[in-house]
Amino acid sequence: MRKAKAVDTAFACSCGCLRGHITAAGIRCSTHVVCYCNDCRAAQLYFNQPDPAPGPVEVLQMLPEEVRIETGAEHLALMQLSPKGMLRWYASCCDAPLATTSRTAKFPFAGFIVARMLDTSALGPITTRGFVPKPGGKQEHEKLGYAAFGLVSRVLKSLLTGSWKHTPFFDIGTGDPIRTPVILTKAERSALYK
Repeated sequence: MRKAKAVDTAFACSCGCLRGHITAAGIRCSTHVVCYCNDCRAAQLYFNQPDPAPGPVEVLQMLPEEVRIETGAEHLALMQLSPKGMLRWYASCCDAPLATTSRTAKFPFAGFIVARMLDTSALGPITTRGFVPKPGGKQEHEKLGYAAFGLVSRVLKSLLTGSWKHTPFFDIGTGDPIRTPVILTKAERSALYK
């Protein structure tokens, strides 16, 4: 499963106020996945995006340091579905979801929302399907090895080289996200998990 030649890939929020690109290196080392989990769906609903169910949310797993915000950084905002939930970054100008990251810069992971990318031709095929619904309410992952190998190799490279410090999402001096998250209440959260 080969990708097209990796190139810088532009992204934008829905209204175009926040724009940037993912570097060619980020595209080359990424893993193209789809996720059917309840959290990914709930986040899409929170941001008033079309309900992906019964389908998945398409995500590019990559290093945060490969995300470059060129204009509209003042619109970057943050939400968590729960106090210990992943960080879900979005553009406050139009509530467009952008990426999901871990809660610490020292675990360099970003799941970038493919729908925000202006051209997806360099991404290559989807290699992993996560939380695929099965009969009886069960879920399973398909071809998880691709995502697991990509995650481990990217994180190790980033930690060993120190490049994780170049994230657009965290203040490396304090270790905190650059925005204070809106954390959903239990009631708000339960309304999204219908």
